[in-house]
Amino acid sequence: MDTTDAKPYTLNDLTLRLIGIPLFGFLVPALLHADEFREFAPTIWMHLIVGICTTLLVWEGNRLIMIYMRRAFPNYNQTTKRLLGEGALALVYTFVATYLLDEVVCKAIFGKEIDPFTGFRTSLIPTVVVYLVYEAVYFFEAWKANVRKTEALARESVQSQLEVLKNQLDPHFLFNSLNTLAALIDDENVNAQQYLERLSDVYRYVLVSRSKNTVPLEEEIGFLDAYIYLNKIRFRDNLQVVKNLSPDAYRQYVTPLSLQMLIENAIKHNVVSKENPLKIRIQQEGDQYLVVENNIQEKTILEKSTRVGLQNIINRYSLLTDRQVEVIRSGGLFTVKIPLLLN
Repeated sequence: MDTTDAKPYTLNDLTLRLIGIPLFGFLVPALLHADEFREFAPTIWMHLIVGICTTLLVWEGNRLIMIYMRRAFPNYNQTTKRLLGEGALALVYTFVATYLLDEVVCKAIFGKEIDPFTGFRTSLIPTVVVYLVYEAVYFFEAWKANVRKTEALARESVQSQLEVLKNQLDPHFLFNSLNTLAALIDDENVNAQQYLERLSDVYRYVLVSRSKNTVPLEEEIGFLDAYIYLNKIRFRDNLQVVKNLSPDAYRQYVTPLSLQMLIENAIKHNVVSKENPLKIRIQQEGDQYLVVENNIQEKTILEKSTRVGLQNIINRYSLLTDRQVEVIRSGGLFTVKIPLLLN
């Protein structure tokens, strides 16, 4: 699943901080200076102040580090980079923070000399514990979000299948009929044979790809060529489709049947005639988007439409990537930009 665009990330952890900071601020000095706490010595107040100040500064600073790193490396395949970055920044920050606290609070206020590495070593254990809690919650939330997306994507896939296949016959019956028809066509009738082969290719692709969330663009374009061939038999040169794609684009992925739906919508809603040929251009925009564009020449009487094709594409892409499908109507052109995905 592609998530190349990072969403703003925040932590909803107010309750955890309100409980965790005072708790660690008390427990750490109580464990380190157990004898003084048992005897309720006057120095326990100094230890409590130092402990709470240290916990507050270390907790809040490392919390900001986690937020920054999750924004910088939001994707699952960037987990290693994010954890290594968090670890390195946490060590540096924790050492600097505890050193400054030892110098300001312990030495300047209480007049007590402390080895700068003592506070650092003491703070490492609660820092690691806090990181483990935050990461466990983070991965659990990410897992729940992924489950919800998978379920929603499955529902969208079923809807897409029903829309495409609702009027089709049983696949086995259909292909048996096509094979029978091929045998009845005279071998010299090359055009009819080619038309039947392309028709078979179209239905075969629909049946094979209907259970997939994404397919390579190369496969989708191969299917689209067969679909366009069938339509050009009907419209001839009145339907003009031009593709301008790089070899790298063919190795990226799209949702199955999305291009076919866009071509079908263009044909359904626009005049296609010798006087007004329908011109469709398929090209890439950088390595992020695939652009399907056609000139607008609307029919005076529109064909009946369920109006779910384009919305279905938008819904499916919203479950696969943070980049949105863009629909633009401007300057006599109708343009749809669909994200190119990584597998």
